[in-house]
Amino acid sequence: MIQVRKVDDTTFEVTVEQGSTTTHTVTVSPDYCRKLTGGRVPAETLVEKSFEFLLERESNTSILRSFELPVINRYFPEYEKTIGDRLD
Repeated sequence: MIQVRKVDDTTFEVTVEQGSTTTHTVTVSPDYCRKLTGGRVPAETLVEKSFEFLLERESNTSILRSFELPVINRYFPEYEKTIGDRLD
């Protein structure tokens, strides 16, 4: 289970319950959110779908505890190309 809580306009606290429970702090700029979503969905949805993407590739205990959303693309180059499909 993934829970996303908005801390402020750019920061989100994500709790993942999958075996063990982990908490992550994620930042996403409005510009990056618009780039990936085209303004179709709120940033909370982008963050949630991004964690679904990550959890398909690694365990919640392997995900960084604090990161900026663009970091995902460094580890998984297909991220930016495929995340839009998850938002529809």
